[in-house]
Amino acid sequence: MQTIDKFNFKGKKAIVRVDFNVPLDKKTFEVTDDTRIRGALPTIKKILKDGGSAILMSHLGRPDGVPQDKYSLKHVLSALQKLLGTSVKFADDCAGESARTLAAELKAGEVLLLENLRFYLEEEGKPKLPETVTDEEKKTAKDALKKKQKEFTAKLASYADCYVNDAFGTAHRAHASTALVADLFSDENKMFGFLIVAELDAMDKVLKAAKKPFTAIMGGAKVSDKILVIENLLPRIDNLIIGGGMTYTFIKAQGGKIGNSLCEVDKLDLALSLLEKAKANNVMVYLPVDAVNADKFDAEAATGKTRIDQTPDGWMGLDIGDETIKIFSDVIKNSKTILWNGPMGVFEMPKFAAGTTAIARAIADATEKGAFSLIGGGDSVAAINKNKLADKVSYVSTGGGAMLEYIEGKELPGIKAIRK
Repeated sequence: MQTIDKFNFKGKKAIVRVDFNVPLDKKTFEVTDDTRIRGALPTIKKILKDGGSAILMSHLGRPDGVPQDKYSLKHVLSALQKLLGTSVKFADDCAGESARTLAAELKAGEVLLLENLRFYLEEEGKPKLPETVTDEEKKTAKDALKKKQKEFTAKLASYADCYVNDAFGTAHRAHASTALVADLFSDENKMFGFLIVAELDAMDKVLKAAKKPFTAIMGGAKVSDKILVIENLLPRIDNLIIGGGMTYTFIKAQGGKIGNSLCEVDKLDLALSLLEKAKANNVMVYLPVDAVNADKFDAEAATGKTRIDQTPDGWMGLDIGDETIKIFSDVIKNSKTILWNGPMGVFEMPKFAAGTTAIARAIADATEKGAFSLIGGGDSVAAINKNKLADKVSYVSTGGGAMLEYIEGKELPGIKAIRK
């Protein structure tokens, strides 16, 4: 497997899959968070420094094969140029004449950004079908798109001499630009960028070389979203902290009163089974003991505190309470490896942000004392950034879904395409 640090790009055109799926202001279309763009800079700069040229491709949003101005990557151009410190050319059609011509004319030290890959259904390889469609029609549409996808992939590959995948956030998708295009380059001409290398190193450190005690913190809404992650972690971890909406499936399964709190009623047996598996693996499970409740799901709701298993009828738990914050924080501060995915409550509402903020700070404190901390998942990352703690933790992952699938033990298509 070729790595970017050992490759010389002199005189070569590199097509780079980046993740510029960044948030934009709804009125001005300016980039409101440039984290993902900054993440790609080391790879782009290495290519240019070597004397090569970079052709950048990405998706933005979910246009489903329909070109729309609000999803155009032209809106990312000014932020990219400012961060890169150089002008960037733009092809208004990633698989059209403009891309082919601009790529052919690209000189050493120059950068070209292609228009949104998802303006073509060929990128994701999923046909748009009406609801009333026969199995035969479905198969015909899929076969036709598969053929077009091969042509689309070949076009992208034709622009360059080598391929770099630096988009960890889409590595779990078998898309044209992540898994398929890599097959059109020889082993020595395809590689991971610095960002993916850093992501894999951070995850392998947690999965294969974790120092003890190892604490996993799982939050968010649903147990069902985290089952495979938890099961794969149980043989590795010492402590499992559970918070967020998924708490209440465990509390109800144990006979507690949860009022109108979020609960997956069909997953009660699963929750009990996970607790049994944790016990069998000598893993300490920490569930909240108290909660901040609300009379409705609203930023201005009336609030009250109770034991976690005594939620009043008609009320719902939206954050962990003070006693839980102390218990969780103590466990975290005594850990040597920490993995965090998912908030402790509805932290986007100020009234219910205290729990998530406290966990973020506890992780930063533990990291300062020498622990290795890996943060992943949109809400956890947002909480770290909101509290300006990104530089106080060991690693903040750029790919929530991809990170979870990797930790589940799945082989990610975008990773496999280069490693094989």
